[in-house]
Amino acid sequence: MKKAYSLNKDYPLNKGSTLQLGETSKKAFTLKQQAGYWLGEFTVMASPCQILLDNVDEALADSLTALAYAEAKRIELKYSRFRDDNIVARLNRSANEAITVDEETTRLINLADLCFQLSDGLFDISSGVLGKLWHFKQQTQLPSDADIKALLPNIGWQKANWNAPLLSVPKGMEIDLGGIGKEYAVDKVAQLLEQQIQLQQTACAFLVNFGGDIYANKLRSNGHCWQVAIEDPQHLGESKLRVSLAQGGLASSGDSQRYIEVDGQRYGHILNPKTGYPIAGGPAQVTVYAQNCVQAGMLATIALLQGESAEDFLKAQDCRYWL
Repeated sequence: MKKAYSLNKDYPLNKGSTLQLGETSKKAFTLKQQAGYWLGEFTVMASPCQILLDNVDEALADSLTALAYAEAKRIELKYSRFRDDNIVARLNRSANEAITVDEETTRLINLADLCFQLSDGLFDISSGVLGKLWHFKQQTQLPSDADIKALLPNIGWQKANWNAPLLSVPKGMEIDLGGIGKEYAVDKVAQLLEQQIQLQQTACAFLVNFGGDIYANKLRSNGHCWQVAIEDPQHLGESKLRVSLAQGGLASSGDSQRYIEVDGQRYGHILNPKTGYPIAGGPAQVTVYAQNCVQAGMLATIALLQGESAEDFLKAQDCRYWL
């Protein structure tokens, strides 16, 4: 009998590397006071990042934002596929050599493997090579069928040999953890903020927002929920709905920002690793609530990969969602 996979039940957010307050320069971020909270802002992973801190003084808000930036930057440097000096680059150069990965990377690869199973192979961290043909930046024509077919043999997580902590990647395959990294960074930052808040013995409520991937730790000091606006994919810059978030993760996935139009046909950036072409027929955007941001993000992404079956998938996961 095929195993029934569930991110809500099977994914643990365990310990990773930790940082201490003051390990980064505050020049990397801005901090300003808003109506009832402090807002820290910076850019990491090519995304605008915000830390909203309620019921803290300026000094602690500054330290917590510095901590958040340092941890997010650490994760970006460690897992970016655009660097040649990290574990991802080493794996992609390994050409069938078994590489030992650390505990944190083991957890991320286990998560990727779980998502691969849950999605019947549609969520595939080996599909990054398709980015050589689909870059969605000033692209005026489609890749040729021949070029796509030439890359498909290099895709397929099942072809990798994963026996934790050893990973062997076939020659020509490229691992890309970008589909997991931002949500993971949100949860790790939230985890570190919680630790520091406990050490400081303060009742700080916070919300972490990395490009729309969100986690809130609890109600605000006034007893109200955080109000999160979800952008309308048909009218960018306008909100489609507002979600009242007390605690937990919220993530949206869609193709409203990254797509191309060729001969009047729209092609979104969510790619099917089995065909090499964009997924068609699904919703423009999926928003999911879960106990943490990783779960919300993965469920939203996998739902989009289901195309017309997106809502059926979400119903089977027994999660809160908005289309």
